[in-house]
Amino acid sequence: MSATTPFALLANATSLPWAEVPAWPVADFIRATAAELARGARLCSLFGVAEGEAVLLVAVIAFDTDSTLAVGRSGPFSGGFPSLTVSHPQAHLFEREVWEQHGLTPEGHPWLKPVRRSAGNAPANGEFFRVGGGEIHEVAVGPVHAGIIEPGHFRFQCAGEEVLHLEIALGYQHRGIEEALDGGPYRTTLIQMETIAGDSSIAHATAYASLMEALADSEAPLHAQWLRAVALELERLANHTGDLGALAGDVAFLPTASACGKLRGDFLNLTALLCGNRFGRGLVRPGGCRHDLETALAAEVLEKLRPALTDTAQAVAWMWDSASLRSRFEGVGTVFAAQAGEIGLVGPAARACGLVRDVRYDHPAGWHRFAQAPVTVWPGGDVFARARVRSLEIQRSGEYLCEQLKAPPAGEVCGELAPPAPDTLAVALVEGWRGEVCHVVLTDSNGRFRRYKITDPSFHNWSGLALSLRGTAISDFPICNKSFNLSYCGFDL
Repeated sequence: MSATTPFALLANATSLPWAEVPAWPVADFIRATAAELARGARLCSLFGVAEGEAVLLVAVIAFDTDSTLAVGRSGPFSGGFPSLTVSHPQAHLFEREVWEQHGLTPEGHPWLKPVRRSAGNAPANGEFFRVGGGEIHEVAVGPVHAGIIEPGHFRFQCAGEEVLHLEIALGYQHRGIEEALDGGPYRTTLIQMETIAGDSSIAHATAYASLMEALADSEAPLHAQWLRAVALELERLANHTGDLGALAGDVAFLPTASACGKLRGDFLNLTALLCGNRFGRGLVRPGGCRHDLETALAAEVLEKLRPALTDTAQAVAWMWDSASLRSRFEGVGTVFAAQAGEIGLVGPAARACGLVRDVRYDHPAGWHRFAQAPVTVWPGGDVFARARVRSLEIQRSGEYLCEQLKAPPAGEVCGELAPPAPDTLAVALVEGWRGEVCHVVLTDSNGRFRRYKITDPSFHNWSGLALSLRGTAISDFPICNKSFNLSYCGFDL
């Protein structure tokens, strides 16, 4: 499929000279991108790059069946451009972001409003869509929530208890990370990468390190690639286990809620054994890793991992053995496969709709080129399916880790890197526990960051949560929300 594309082709975690990225007038660029999406490609990223007083657009698309990425760009322009969202809804947030950041108007966009900033005196992120009718009422939730939770605003349009429409407004944790990266890399850059979404520190740090290695036309030693893969799976285990416990807690099933809360800590403690930090900060660096997992320590991690996996399997089995719990999950918060494809869902949320989307399988890089983790897919698209995918991924990631920890590869844990290449674009995808983490960097003539674009999986998936509430009782919002468990700060950047 990708062989005939007019876009420039590259593999995951590789680079190409900026001059080799094909450029079109903006209308032709939009048509070319739409044509690729229409024949099965997927939009990983769409963003603007300033060029003098004008701006050009860059699109990164994925041909998953071919394990190939492709990139193209428009020529510099100002004013407006034809909206891609009209034919491909997966572009809608990207286009709103381009409008917000660069003032370029996607003409024909069906709901153009800010992504992260307020619009004049309008509440939150601008005016909200409203459903008319005498029996319709509106429910506003957040941005301040009960409990320890990040800020986000949810506006429901309801007929009685039924949700007709949900609109989600974020941006309350916007920290300006992308703007701060301009002109980098700096000494603080890696720290910023690890805090894009704190529960995905390893995924984002790995994506950044992979970009820096691609810009240096190098790669990390195999031992370091193996260690990164181990850390990524531990990050997946901890968060999936915590999510299942939280889902059980939302329907008052306390045995699993209590057990998984403790077990999440056990998995986090295994990450701390690797690097001294439960969230994996300080482990990954460009060129390799800062810490090593030698044979004796790997044996200790394996010894502690096995009972944690056994206990997790038991806690999850209690969930599936409970008919009352299953009845609360089944048929609730459904996103259909066609919808998931149209809006560009990624990660477990996509796989729970029956879509085979997993960077470890579709675009393997690093250690996953040699030892791929199995992909977990479940049809249904409801809360049950999203929980089921998580439980199966816990099992399969655990088996993968047990196999990997038996025989750590020998070799160095870190190597030296050359300076970043000038006027070069690089792309890195990593399958974080929420889904695809996408980092794209463009360097200037001095090898500094001209533009650094980050797409957390939550950027793709918040629209899925909004769709999952349609036709559902508003009282089901907590379990729908938790079944996605998306990142506010990963979206806000």
